[in-house]
Amino acid sequence: MSTDAGERLADRLAGQWRRAGADEVRVAAGLSELADLVAAATGPVLVSGADLVAHTAVLKHLATSPVGPTVALVLTDPPAAGQVTVREERGQVVAVDDSAGATGVFGGALRVGPADLPALAAAARAVGGPATGAAPAPDGPASALDRVVAGLVGCGTLIFAHRVRLLVAHRIGDPAELAAAQAAVAAVDEDRAELRLSVKERDDFFSTFFVSTWSPHVAKAAARIGLGPSGVTMISVAFAVAAAVLFGVGGRPALVAGGILLYLGFVLDCVDGQLARYTRHFSAWGGWLDTMADRAKEYLVYAGLGYGATHAGFRYGWALAIAAMTLQTVRHMTDTWYGVLHDEAARRPRAATGDAGGIGGKLNAASTKVQADTGSVSYWLKRTVVFPIGERWALMAVAAALFGPLVALCAVLVWGVLAFAYTGALRTLRARWMRVPVMGTVDTGLHRDDGPLARTLPAARQPLALAALGALGAAALLVVALRVVHAGADLSAWVVPLGLLVLLGGALGARAAHGGPLDWLVPAALRAGEYLFAIAVGVAGRVPPWLIFGYVFVLTLHHYDLTARLEKRQAAPPLHPASLGWEGRSALLTIGSIAGIASIALATLGAYLLVVFVASVVLAWVVLPARARGGDRSPG
Repeated sequence: MSTDAGERLADRLAGQWRRAGADEVRVAAGLSELADLVAAATGPVLVSGADLVAHTAVLKHLATSPVGPTVALVLTDPPAAGQVTVREERGQVVAVDDSAGATGVFGGALRVGPADLPALAAAARAVGGPATGAAPAPDGPASALDRVVAGLVGCGTLIFAHRVRLLVAHRIGDPAELAAAQAAVAAVDEDRAELRLSVKERDDFFSTFFVSTWSPHVAKAAARIGLGPSGVTMISVAFAVAAAVLFGVGGRPALVAGGILLYLGFVLDCVDGQLARYTRHFSAWGGWLDTMADRAKEYLVYAGLGYGATHAGFRYGWALAIAAMTLQTVRHMTDTWYGVLHDEAARRPRAATGDAGGIGGKLNAASTKVQADTGSVSYWLKRTVVFPIGERWALMAVAAALFGPLVALCAVLVWGVLAFAYTGALRTLRARWMRVPVMGTVDTGLHRDDGPLARTLPAARQPLALAALGALGAAALLVVALRVVHAGADLSAWVVPLGLLVLLGGALGARAAHGGPLDWLVPAALRAGEYLFAIAVGVAGRVPPWLIFGYVFVLTLHHYDLTARLEKRQAAPPLHPASLGWEGRSALLTIGSIAGIASIALATLGAYLLVVFVASVVLAWVVLPARARGGDRSPG
């Protein structure tokens, strides 16, 4: 089929792919040739039929999509004769030709990651048939590419969906459809649409109405002056650090200025992602840096508030800051693994996730219904009650500016506890209904952050019960230490070792199968146990509270580094074994407590872990990539 200018549609599409960043464009004469081309490829492969009319930006967005290695274009057009419908859950294509649950139409283009190329070649050979570039006949069967995608989904390949929004993409079958699609493409201002697309489609209430209404203009200005996303991230860190310092200084002018800087820092935190989407500059380093910076900024603000509250005369300002940081980190760990659980459940057949009835099933259905009703009161309430980062930063900024650091910390803690209780209860019920194990196909010891001691202890069943018991034991130790120290007495020498023994009960489940419906909670329970135990050691040893905060802060950096990598299916930090494991660190703190040098133990171990963290970052993002590039340039 030819365009109005007499150019073949396939030739124009090939030119668009080149402008979208494709290194080499080849036209396959059939599926057999496509399979051969794919088999010889070593990097990501972009595949499309010749019946697609779209903005070049649509193809570029598909080619650079950061959501996963294999991504399919999904359209919201009504399915035409012969086109394949798809069903999506949590951004994944989980079924094709599912007319009852169809959520879109396959858009005739996909990017396939290197690990999935063998599956693509096998699907192409299995399907056989006409040339990939042929458009489906108006009343004929699905095109060859449609059938290949169906084969990929059928063999279990994880395919993420890239939905077209604001821009235009259509599959055409006759000259009339071609003319209509070309007119639709010409009617859209591509750059303006791309700027609007830089904003997340579904963000939280505060971000949507108080940030994203003007932050895209900042992102465009940053792009014009050549400022990259990582540069914006570092500026946002500077704003948050300045806000933390002002909160610590105290006084109404400083508190108001700190609140303003904290808000602007959050705006820049949104801008870095918007800039990355607008310029299509994505990288593993940028994603890791954004994750780590978000957590470090927030916890430094907690430190500023804790110091400010203490400086204003409240004795337990640092204690509130430590509690807020511990609570938020444990919450994040449950968020991470519940997300993994939900993704895994989406890929399982319906029958494997249990009956649709029961409390869990009803909650799942209700949640899906609310999420689909975008813009409604229930939708915004659901997104706000979980206390996302925008709402946390807004609450801290306003409360600190108006009422002071103490009120800000108390507000964060109260809302955080309520949000944790709400999400924990609902997720537990839904997880029991899903009955999907998420730690059966991963290195469980790595996800638990086990050290050598945990890996050698005898195996015991019920890893979640053991981890929860250890966390409760650490909490009990902290309560005892607080009461004894408050009474002006000294903790008995045997209490901390006894607490360690209870905590180490969580290590007994290290080698047991983590296949229970709630075992996704194990890593978070172990984090809670370790943090509470370290705090208890500090309290018992009368360690300065700022030093306890600093030690737990370093621990959170280590755990976020590990989690950020595992979430994206990356390798563990290069020096992870040197971090000693949660049980090894707890044992060293116990020795320091027995020896009466708890402060020295916390300071020394914290400094050691910080050095390991920094060295691991340098190795992972500087040294090893440089060696890999050097290896690529060396003669083969």
